[in-house]
Amino acid sequence: MMKKDPSINVLGEPLQPCSADPVTGFFRDAHCNTCPEDQGSHTVCAVMTAEFLALSKYLGNDLSTPRPEFGFAGLKAGDHWCLCAARFLQAHDEGCAPMVNLVATHKGAAEIVPLDILKKYALA
Repeated sequence: MMKKDPSINVLGEPLQPCSADPVTGFFRDAHCNTCPEDQGSHTVCAVMTAEFLALSKYLGNDLSTPRPEFGFAGLKAGDHWCLCAARFLQAHDEGCAPMVNLVATHKGAAEIVPLDILKKYALA
């Protein structure tokens, strides 16, 4: 069984939920928890935008098309989702990173994305 890393956010506080509708997270527990088996580090709680979803699809990770066989309705602008930290950083580099919910972003994200970059996209 996979053991979760401590549920601490990038601000050093208890990790808050990212989204239960749609349910997100590597563990599908509504939180951006992670563990050594989470190769993609699904740790950044981001608010989807049409621009980001288009970039992700272009880069080969289609998050917007429904996949009923996996119980996945597809994401739309406004949905909150635990993104791979490296994909978030790539979106930042491309100029279309989505906003981030820092209290729901796992501290592990800061190992990949500098905290000052995450804070640049923080929700008010």
